[in-house]
Amino acid sequence: MFKKFTNACVAMVQKYLPDPFLFAIILTLVVFATGMIFTGQGPMAMILHWSGGFWKLLAFSMQMALVLVTGYTLANAPIIKKYLKKLASIPKTPGQAIIAVTIVEAAAAWINWGFGLVIGALYAKELAKQVKKVDYRLLIAAGYSGFIVWHSGISGSIPLKLASGGADLAKVTNGAVVDAISTNSTIFSPFNLIIFGIILFTLPLVNRAMHPKEDEVITIDPKLLQDEEEKVLPVSKMTPADKLENSPILSMIIGIMGLSYVVYYFVQNGFKLNLNIVNFMFLFAGIILHGTPRRFLDAISAAAKGTAGIILQFPFYAGLMGMMTGVSATTGLSLAGVISTTFVNISSATTFPLFSFLSAGIVNFFVPSGGGQWAVQAPIMMPAGAELGVPAAKTAMSIAWGDAWTNLIQPFWALPALGIAGLGARDIMGFCVIALLYSGAVISLGLMFL
Repeated sequence: MFKKFTNACVAMVQKYLPDPFLFAIILTLVVFATGMIFTGQGPMAMILHWSGGFWKLLAFSMQMALVLVTGYTLANAPIIKKYLKKLASIPKTPGQAIIAVTIVEAAAAWINWGFGLVIGALYAKELAKQVKKVDYRLLIAAGYSGFIVWHSGISGSIPLKLASGGADLAKVTNGAVVDAISTNSTIFSPFNLIIFGIILFTLPLVNRAMHPKEDEVITIDPKLLQDEEEKVLPVSKMTPADKLENSPILSMIIGIMGLSYVVYYFVQNGFKLNLNIVNFMFLFAGIILHGTPRRFLDAISAAAKGTAGIILQFPFYAGLMGMMTGVSATTGLSLAGVISTTFVNISSATTFPLFSFLSAGIVNFFVPSGGGQWAVQAPIMMPAGAELGVPAAKTAMSIAWGDAWTNLIQPFWALPALGIAGLGARDIMGFCVIALLYSGAVISLGLMFL
């Protein structure tokens, strides 16, 4: 029965889910229309919100492109490939491979979401080379599904914003939270760790149970995943420029400079990871581990091919965020605010964490950014939670889990993994629907009763 339901979801997604770019356009049109209906704004006002937000994710888009490129390049360094192969040699069956990639991805995403975005796909590709008869689509989907835990982890933007305190926190929560809230009450709270633990240990089993029957498995020829053989000119035929490109000296000098800053950064800031320092580490570690500028540049060129979706689609999602958060000059309403307020109005003290979670999941479709979502929902949900007697940490983590939850079926965050795997969104999203339903049940029950 379970496999039949899984197959039905996979078939439905394959048939009806458009390319992620078209998905972003459809969402844009939906928000454009519903924004006018529910906030009373005219077409031109919505277009101005859309155009005003269109380029606001440029820096983030570049960061995400570099996550893909630098992570992929580092993983293709000879020594990293060697250890990835060793790690991929541990699972011997398709079921074991699915479990292994889910656990690795979830653990990595909980530590740092930028690192988690690439490691699952890279490990899945290596598993596909070594484990026979494993479904490649499910392997990549499992490697992405563990990403759901990122916002409950130590790089989650919402709990970190709570821990920072200050005037900005009081402002964004409309005075509901004035003092900093320790991560002991959010990330390391019992209810959050229990939810994370249940997902960490049971989602891999759910993913394994989805593996198709042997005659329905879609595999990939391991030869298609092999990297091109390196072409090295004989020294006698090298020009001075060729010799410079194939010399390790420059790589070592600039690499050591970069890693020196990394050491300085952690001494000054502790283990505080963000996208910039993750990309910085990946970049300079890759320069050193590839040995020569030529090998590094070839790896970068190969990795950059997967960034097309990020470059094209992120501006459209930034425009979506602009329309979702754009406030009417006459009614004072924004579409994101309308959604959040609707859930607040039907909540009690018991159900409020659940409805905060669900509303965040809906808003996340259109505002797929943790920081952006916090800015949209915190002014509404945090005061409402305080009025109902719900602890601020519980309300905030409900928003955080909701933000992460619908990423499972939102192509925005899957783009780096899909770029690495060479697949389309419709190849994995059918499996992700099952993971969404299961994890949604676990998180909902945990938020209400723990």
